[in-house]
Amino acid sequence: MYLDIDMRVAPAVAGQPNTLLKAEAAREAGVDADRVKALKIVRRSIDARQRKVVVNVRVRLYLDTLPDSTAIAEPIVYRPVGPDAREAIVVGAGPAGLFAALRLIELGIRPVVLERGKDVDARRRDMARIAREGVVDPDSNYCFGEGGAGAYSDGKLYTRSKKRGSVDKILTVLWQHGASEDILVDAHPHIGTDRLPEVIKAMRHTIERCGGRVLFGTRVERLLTDGDTVTGVATATGDIYRGAVILATGHSARDVYESLAAAGVELEAKGLAIGVRLEHPQQFVDRLQYHSPQGRGRWLPAAEYSMLTRVDGRAVYSFCMCPGGFIIPAASEPGQLVVNGMSPSSRGTRWANSGMVVEILPEDVAEEEGAPSSLKMMRYQQRIEKVFFEEDGGSQNAPAQRMADFVAGRLSADLPPTSYAPGIHAARIDRLLPKEIAGRLRKGFAEFGRKQPGFLTNEAVLIGCETRTSSPVRVPRDPQSLGHVRLRGLYPCGEGAGYAGGIVSAAIDGDRCADSLAGDIEPTHS
Repeated sequence: MYLDIDMRVAPAVAGQPNTLLKAEAAREAGVDADRVKALKIVRRSIDARQRKVVVNVRVRLYLDTLPDSTAIAEPIVYRPVGPDAREAIVVGAGPAGLFAALRLIELGIRPVVLERGKDVDARRRDMARIAREGVVDPDSNYCFGEGGAGAYSDGKLYTRSKKRGSVDKILTVLWQHGASEDILVDAHPHIGTDRLPEVIKAMRHTIERCGGRVLFGTRVERLLTDGDTVTGVATATGDIYRGAVILATGHSARDVYESLAAAGVELEAKGLAIGVRLEHPQQFVDRLQYHSPQGRGRWLPAAEYSMLTRVDGRAVYSFCMCPGGFIIPAASEPGQLVVNGMSPSSRGTRWANSGMVVEILPEDVAEEEGAPSSLKMMRYQQRIEKVFFEEDGGSQNAPAQRMADFVAGRLSADLPPTSYAPGIHAARIDRLLPKEIAGRLRKGFAEFGRKQPGFLTNEAVLIGCETRTSSPVRVPRDPQSLGHVRLRGLYPCGEGAGYAGGIVSAAIDGDRCADSLAGDIEPTHS
């Protein structure tokens, strides 16, 4: 027998589940503490809106006898597909592609996953070369390779999706492949960049154990079609793979967008958000968010923040906040400078960073003569990345400016220590960014400083530029079938197709696209 109790408790109580929390829960439930044979936290969130920080918890009390299991989720069962199973092609091994492949296996379809980059371990060496030498491999980097852009990120799993059942399934799959059970509990779950690669490898092993194939160093160059039907793909090496295609290439596969546009596939320019990475000392953020000169103390995690306002009709907001994290070089081709953020599972570094970005809509960007209008947002991204790369002669050493200096429009006389490994140098980011972005950021920062006194400070530094918040292109699809509106057998999927924003939403979309594809072919199971 178990009993669930919702409580609001002090951080020290929540942090000691087997003693203080157990006693408090027994009192709340009106039972003798000796009857509580086990306690499990099944939901947890921090409420720091008032000066007194509290933790909201739902605890499960097992009364009188120990349970056979205290697991709060049932693993998904994956059975091998039969030898005669139909095959489907999944282009890309990011969250959308991996979850699409796993769902295809559930449906009795053999996935063939084609990934342009390297496996998750080999990628690590290529990413280190970007930081140490400024050398970018266009097929193996922060964006491309096993796990996609999510593999070496904070592993943030928070989503605004209302499909709770789908969210729970995604979290369960990650948990059963090695993520901490905390992701099933926390309101803002995360895995951590140090643990996520092992989870991704375990997912690949499940795909392969069940009869699927995952091929690395396999860059898809074009779709194969028969009339209005996609029949497969051709790779850069000339290999042909036949089957319906789930296109899950991620938000930075610009050569794929170019190829689709050249082939006459309908595309749309999509709004995105562009700005900088803002880095504070983590202790500074802890003191600010937890309303205490002592910061987070022993029982609270590294503090997060979320900022949002509107300036001149466009949103200005924080994005992908990484407490206790670091900033990384995220270029996917030579001649670019792009930054992003990540955190280890401990969130234990000295720094906190987040994207600080401005909403840019297609109507804000002029058409380019002779260029497809569907790619104009992508070209806009490219121009900004080139400006930041070339600002200091061409390197991954990033332009930087203290926050208050940016708002005041002055060059920083010096710069604080940073987590960004290739290094930073003082520059006028307020001039490097397009005026429509810099001006709105300046006003947004001033507003954030008014809403939360102390947030606008020269202890914080802007490092640029942050451009890869989402895809600049949408590949239109039918809202019911999720297939392309003009090409049967093509299922544009995830962030790269413009239908997701983060690990969980991309994974949900992969799951759904696999369901849609399965309606077109007859699955078989062993």
